[in-house]
Amino acid sequence: MSHHIGAEPGQIAETVLMPGDPLRAKWIAETFLEGAECYSTVRNMFGFTGQYKGHRISIQGSGMGMPSASIYTHELLAEYGVKTIVRVGSAGSIQDDVNVRDVVIGIGAATDSSMNTNRFAGQLSYAPVADYGLLSAAAEIAAGREGTTHVGQILSSDVFYGDSLDTYKKAAEYGVLAVEMEAAALYTLAAKFKARALTICTISDHIFKNEALPADQRERTFGDMVEIALEAVTR
Repeated sequence: MSHHIGAEPGQIAETVLMPGDPLRAKWIAETFLEGAECYSTVRNMFGFTGQYKGHRISIQGSGMGMPSASIYTHELLAEYGVKTIVRVGSAGSIQDDVNVRDVVIGIGAATDSSMNTNRFAGQLSYAPVADYGLLSAAAEIAAGREGTTHVGQILSSDVFYGDSLDTYKKAAEYGVLAVEMEAAALYTLAAKFKARALTICTISDHIFKNEALPADQRERTFGDMVEIALEAVTR
């Protein structure tokens, strides 16, 4: 039994969707899974396992930021035998043509975090990337649905309330689509444990335009992202 999840062996499926918000994990489980059962309430970071179209799927909250997401990702991969993790969360756009409500699928995750610098003792600028099979499946599924989807580079930041937007502006110049806070850690740990990982985000706000998705519209829009993820992992 792990320190932070606390599930018994066999309670967690080999495929996990991982939102940051534990209440969103609960909503996903109750909305999309059949027979969902809660396997963890440790620190109120809920985890559920149920069925989606005959496939066993777990939903596990990760908390905000790479330190928290790393804890849950590590325990899922190292202690529960999870083989696939798809992060489903929100992101802030830094491109003019990536708008609120759009979906972004992350090929790779640049980061301003020192986590990988420390991991590789400053000797390697590691480039964390998604699993190609999951990426291509999600992109194909999204292309057949209504709404706008972008596939490209994202930025995993350690800072939510920063003093300057200069780093984001520079990242945008180099083609980064959006900023979130977990993908780089997820992709790195998945590579270490030879697992599959993908990040799919709904654009909840635009960092440079001061636009944000109203709270009453988030569930419907986030639901589109979750369906793309579920269809991709069960293909």
